[in-house]
Parts: sequence; C-alpha cells; structure tokens
Amino acid sequence: MMTKRTGPLLTSCILAACAVAAICWAAADRKSLPNSEQEERILDVLEDMYENQQMGMWNVTPEDGRLLRVLTEATGAKRVVEIGTSNGYSTICFCLALRNTGGNIITHEIDARRASLARENFKRAGVSDMVTLVEGDAHETVTKLKEPIDVLFIDADKQGYIDYLNKLLSLVRGGGLILAHNTSDLGSMMQDYLKAVTTNPELETIFLHEHDRGVGVTLKKRQ
Repeated sequence: MMTKRTGPLLTSCILAACAVAAICWAAADRKSLPNSEQEERILDVLEDMYENQQMGMWNVTPEDGRLLRVLTEATGAKRVVEIGTSNGYSTICFCLALRNTGGNIITHEIDARRASLARENFKRAGVSDMVTLVEGDAHETVTKLKEPIDVLFIDADKQGYIDYLNKLLSLVRGGGLILAHNTSDLGSMMQDYLKAVTTNPELETIFLHEHDRGVGVTLKKRQ
C-alpha cells in the first residue's frame, strides 16, 4: 500500500472518525446503546444478523458498521449509494443514520439469493422505506445513477473498485465521502484504486481500522 496522505484539508467529521476508530479498537466488543425503540429494533436485528448469518456473507464487522453510521450521520448525508449489499448488514447500519438525516440509500447487489435475504432483513429492521435495492451487475447498473451522492460506499469485487470510482466520482458532491472496505486485508487487489484516491489532488484520503479489514475514507474536496 502506498504512503498515506493526511493534510490540513481533513474535515472535522473525518478527524472525529479517527477518534471513534481509536476508541473502538480499544473496545471493539462494546455495543451501541439505543436511544429509542426504533433504534433498539434495528440494533437487535443487526446483532442477530451478525451472530447467525455471518457465515458465507461478505459483510462489514460491527465496528466498521458503527463507523459507517457515524460518518453518515455526522455529515448529514441524505443520499447514500452502496455497491455490494450482501445480506444487508451494512445497508442497515447506514439506515441508523439516514432515519435521522431524512435520507435514503440505493444499494446494488449482483447475487439474487443475497438480495432476497437483504430484503427480508430490511423488513425485519423496519427500514425498507429508506432502501432501494438494485439487482444486477453494478458495473452496469450504476451508470443509470444521475443524482448527486453524499456518501459512496464500495464493498464489492475488489478489482472493480477503480471502475466504480471512475464511473461515480463525478456524482459525489463536493464535501462528500467515498468509503472503501477491505483496504487493509485485501489492499493488494485494489492497488489501482488506492493509487487513484491518494494521488488525485481533488481528493483527501485516510485509512482507518487498519488493525482489521480496513476502511478507506476519501473526502471529495469542495472547489
């Protein structure tokens, strides 16, 4: 992995995320505390999914899921695009934030079985009204997106990260975030993506949770 860049243009929300990451590293098993019945319902579903559906699923860890929620809610994001739904675990993590920002998420999944399971989980968590699930090859389906994106989350075929970035970067608003999963454990499979987000002067990138799978956090700078 190439040298990481951390400059003065990091937003306060990303700096806050660094602090959150450090805390979570020290206490990764600490659970989120619900402040409402709705949040408790969602957290209960997430816990059940992690404990009973994790095998064979390409999901984020609970720690990474909490980071997704923190970044999304802290930035007031209303429009999230996710590539790689799996059984919907990370999608529901985003919904924890979106229910407070009044936003929604468009998530893309190529596997019909996983997509079906995700829909069931969205219903269980009571977040279906915030989610649009698009089935098919995301390399093709994302080309239909036209609206600005506040947060883009990539967690699909690792060699395809650069293609997703190239196709969607123009839609990410200034001040928006591009989040990439598995930048530590599978970083060797996405070197072109990592080079792109660390050498483009219009982007500012840091890497979090490097002790585990890794999450790349990229800010698209405001002009």
